[in-house]
Amino acid sequence: MKKIVHVEGMGCQNCVKHVKEALERLKAVESAEVSLETNTAVITLSRDVEDSLIKEVIEEAGYEVSKIEAA
Repeated sequence: MKKIVHVEGMGCQNCVKHVKEALERLKAVESAEVSLETNTAVITLSRDVEDSLIKEVIEEAGYEVSKIEAA
């Protein structure tokens, strides 16, 4: 299962790293590919994760989520 997360507030590769690390702390996340160019994170999940939990970990890292969609 994959989800595409639209992330606002990233301005550099360090931001990308913070978002990636935040997502990878979720146990169900198998991989997270974060793009500064498209302001998205494509996450591969081993099981379904509530969108609210994904949003919460990204916001705790200091960024905003504008949309989460199935890939």
